[in-house]
Amino acid sequence: MITTAQATRKYGVPSKNPNYLTTLVLPYPMRLAWDVSTKVNKIQCHKLVHDQLKAVFTEILQVYGYEKIVELGIDLFGGCFNFRTMRGGTEPSRHSWGIAIDLDPERNQLKETKLTARFARPEYKDLHRIFEENGFENLGKVKGFDWMHWQIKYDK
Repeated sequence: MITTAQATRKYGVPSKNPNYLTTLVLPYPMRLAWDVSTKVNKIQCHKLVHDQLKAVFTEILQVYGYEKIVELGIDLFGGCFNFRTMRGGTEPSRHSWGIAIDLDPERNQLKETKLTARFARPEYKDLHRIFEENGFENLGKVKGFDWMHWQIKYDK
C-alpha cells in the first residue's frame, strides 16, 4: 500500500486547488451514488493515473457490457478527487491526490467484510482483476474493509 510519504514524493503535495488534476472522460456514463438520477460522464483524477483509470473503465465496459455494469452497480460513482483526511485519521486520504476511486459505496460500506460487501462476491472477480492489472488495489482485499475503495499501488 502506498504511504503518505510515497504518495507525496510521486504525486506532489495534496491541495484543495491542485494543478495535478486532469479530466477523465468516461467510456460509459456513471450515476452519482448519492443521487442516482444524476449521470456523470467525466471525473477529475491525478494526471499520472489518468491513462490507467481510463484503461480500467474501458476494459470494464468490454468485459461486462453497459447493462451488466448497471445491474451490478459498478456504475455507482462514489468519488475520486476529494481533498480530505482519511476517515478516522489525520493523514490525507488518497482521494486528496485523485489517485483513488470509490464505487457503489452504499453496498460496500467502510466496515463491510468479505461476508457482506457486494464487491466481495464472485461476479466481481473480473472487476478486481481489471483494477489490479492496471496498478490499483482494493482495500477490501488488502485490509478486509472498505471494499468500495480502489487506490493506486506504490510504484517506485
